[in-house]
Amino acid sequence: MKKLAFKLSSVSWQEKPHNGVSVRFTRAHCIFHQVEGLYIDENVTFADLKQAILLFAREMFGPDTQIRMRPSYFPFTEPSAEVDVSCNICHGKGCNICKGTGWLEIMGCGMVDPNVLEASGIDSKKYSGFAFGMGIERIAMLKWQVNDLRHYFENDMRFLKEFSSCVEV
Repeated sequence: MKKLAFKLSSVSWQEKPHNGVSVRFTRAHCIFHQVEGLYIDENVTFADLKQAILLFAREMFGPDTQIRMRPSYFPFTEPSAEVDVSCNICHGKGCNICKGTGWLEIMGCGMVDPNVLEASGIDSKKYSGFAFGMGIERIAMLKWQVNDLRHYFENDMRFLKEFSSCVEV
């Protein structure tokens, strides 16, 4: 990143133990797969972050999807936010998936802390950026209206075969 002379964007995914600590796989299903995104360019603002997330949410869950951003804390972003989408299962009326709130948390995000940019050799007075991270299983659960995240980890072939058309071979 030290040779940066143009915008930088990146999306990656990885399997992560819960809270970053290796744990034994138990009924609690502590493993999740995460997609992370990073965008750095000149004059990137929180409004750009919000627009990118809104576009993602509407492409993924439908054009009527609403988002809300709640203040949060992440060590590498400032300001930071948790992002909720309107529940696409009950359409905001309240159900057991959204716990009666009409909203579902889908990701964390924020503006990259200028200290992180500087530590990476990027001039924080010239460049700014945003980052986000989301769990793949949570997104898939909402996309295909699966009522329990644990189904993805129980190796029930009847359940898994329902998604065979979603995978390119």
